[in-house]
Amino acid sequence: MSSAPGNRVVVTGATGNVGTSVVRLLSEDPDIGTVRGLARRIPDWSPPKTEWSAVDIASEQTSLAGQFAGADAVIHLAWAFQPTHDPATTWRTNVLGSIRVFEAVAAARVPVLVHASSVGAYSPGPKDHAVDESWPTHGWPDAAYTREKAYLERALDTFERDHPETRVVRMRPAFMFKRESASEQRRIFGGRFLPGPLARPELLPFLPDIPGLRVQALHTDDGARAYQLALRHEVRGAFNLAADPPLDAEVLSELLGVQRRVRLPRGAARSAIAAAWGLHLLPASPHLFDAVLRLPLLDCTRARTELGWDPQHTATEAVQELLQGLQHGDGAATAPMRGRKVG
Repeated sequence: MSSAPGNRVVVTGATGNVGTSVVRLLSEDPDIGTVRGLARRIPDWSPPKTEWSAVDIASEQTSLAGQFAGADAVIHLAWAFQPTHDPATTWRTNVLGSIRVFEAVAAARVPVLVHASSVGAYSPGPKDHAVDESWPTHGWPDAAYTREKAYLERALDTFERDHPETRVVRMRPAFMFKRESASEQRRIFGGRFLPGPLARPELLPFLPDIPGLRVQALHTDDGARAYQLALRHEVRGAFNLAADPPLDAEVLSELLGVQRRVRLPRGAARSAIAAAWGLHLLPASPHLFDAVLRLPLLDCTRARTELGWDPQHTATEAVQELLQGLQHGDGAATAPMRGRKVG
């Protein structure tokens, strides 16, 4: 996309964790003329140069091509994490809805498509060294989230073959956190009735140390800046996004100030999660837990060299923000991000 002022960008999923950060950055960018945010519910929030449309990408009646008409780029972020007990519903939004977005990009002849993939698209990989973007993207087949992310990688392979005139960029970030996303992420992963004030390190008698639980994180604003840079640079393909350090029991115990770590077998941890999920007490499924244990660590060299991207926050700073947000019930003025303090 050229950097001439007046560029028009459409963002799907514009009111969620990543969407709110992307919309804010674009609204402040002098090279962007208009930002159109698409979401199921129009928010009260109204940043400069931004207009809203109520759109459900899962609906076959939605005219996405009409929404994309005249756009210089589409950033596709829309995603449904729940209901985890009904994968057919998330498939309709995440996979069929995304394919509908891709087809509309082609129909409207939008020159740039930036798609939110994920570390979850990757096949199981190492925890002792990082992998680049050439690592296979077959996901973990038992978890809906990773299965859907991997499927869309194949759909984009076909899209790029059939539409070489469209510049396609795939972002594959680690877990993204910011203070304003705390209430949303508590509802997605911990349940709507989990008290946020319990996210206080001093209440933890010990920290579970689960073999293989070593993951990466990223501040959402840093991830959003990578999307912004993808519009400015004539790049194609996939980009890993993550911040240091990788998070494991040792790093988290130092961050939280919890000195006692207790080795917890994978099977015991999974059984507890499966029981809570089966009783509908926990929205995060044991299948997602299985996938997280197998996620590779990401090498972000390509994002640094080709996009000029470098995270401004460490992974531990992103987690600290999340914990502070949980304790105070923080959120933002959009339906998915609405703050709510429980307990």
